Amino acid sequence: MVHSSPTLPPLDTLETFARAARLGSFSAAAEESGLTHGAVSRQVSRLERWMGIRLFSREARGVTLTPEGMRFFARAEEALSMLSDTGERWSPSRGKAVVRLSVTPSVASLWLFSRLQRLEGTDIHVELVLEHRLADFSEGIDLAVRCGKGPWAGVRGMRIWSERAFPIAAPALARRLGPDPEAQAILGFPIVHDSNIEGWRRWLAAEGVTYAPRGEDRRFEDYNIVIESCIQGLGIALARQPLSQAALESGRLVAICDRWVEHHVAFHLIRPDDALRGPAGEFAKRFLREAGHEEAAIAAFVAPGRQRAA
Repeated sequence: MVHSSPTLPPLDTLETFARAARLGSFSAAAEESGLTHGAVSRQVSRLERWMGIRLFSREARGVTLTPEGMRFFARAEEALSMLSDTGERWSPSRGKAVVRLSVTPSVASLWLFSRLQRLEGTDIHVELVLEHRLADFSEGIDLAVRCGKGPWAGVRGMRIWSERAFPIAAPALARRLGPDPEAQAILGFPIVHDSNIEGWRRWLAAEGVTYAPRGEDRRFEDYNIVIESCIQGLGIALARQPLSQAALESGRLVAICDRWVEHHVAFHLIRPDDALRGPAGEFAKRFLREAGHEEAAIAAFVAPGRQRAA
């Protein structure tokens, strides 16, 4: 039965299906669209799940449209033609390759936005997908930035930064604390943190203090909100370089002591194990160079195959 939801199927899956149906081959559709064969297959499967019907019969010698697929192909072509004719379909700047990057809002606002135009250059347009959930590369995502320990099955990840966590506060609050305060003095004020409190637990444990959640402490989903709340004097946060770097360099926040611990998780640039499209590979190189990585490590990350970068 066709999907009963009033929403439309994802446009990228519709385009991929129509291309594969027109060419009669997933491989030909992949070549024409600049995707991998695996990416085309996943997008078609995603559309079939959304529709609740089989659109293609998979056979040893290739794929053929099912009767339902033939009927849907005619409607899909009509819909795509209407979108193209009326100018309703979004399209990137002419001559630029599109790279879809799934990224958390904190990395986007605190690090990426100020560098994005330089990383795009004159030949790439980055379509940002701001989200926290696990990146689904079957949805046309080329690359993703996520925080965790890694490694993850089915993808290749490369740690972007190593992070040292240390307490930071607005200058006025820091003055109230005085120089190099002890942990108990810091806990005389609210602490602010993102959805993972483990960083504070580890820093306080190194100070000989066991942390238990308190009513006055504040939790926010995104680290960019943690930084803004800290700037406004709502409490003390842990620095996560380089995400907190701009606020520290501008003087909106200051380090209240120099005692630090290595953060227990890190942000990673993640890619599917399938071969990267050319533009996605080029953007990954620029991204990792901007983050300070050496060329050998970058080359290993973007190379085909299943070797996994550290």
